[in-house]
Amino acid sequence: MPQLITILILVFSAWWLYRRFVSDARKLAEKSRQAEKERQTGAIGTLVKDPATGEYRLKREGE
Repeated sequence: MPQLITILILVFSAWWLYRRFVSDARKLAEKSRQAEKERQTGAIGTLVKDPATGEYRLKREGE
């Protein structure tokens, strides 16, 4: 029985690490695509509209 619990914990941990790796890889790929698009257009940053004030500001990292 302890071997089964250990194996289940290892399998779950491996699955969780794989999902986290895939998630991080997708975020990195999206960031790279955005940087490439900015490089092609010559933009310094991306503007986003603040819904509360209606003003535009530079998009922060992680948004």
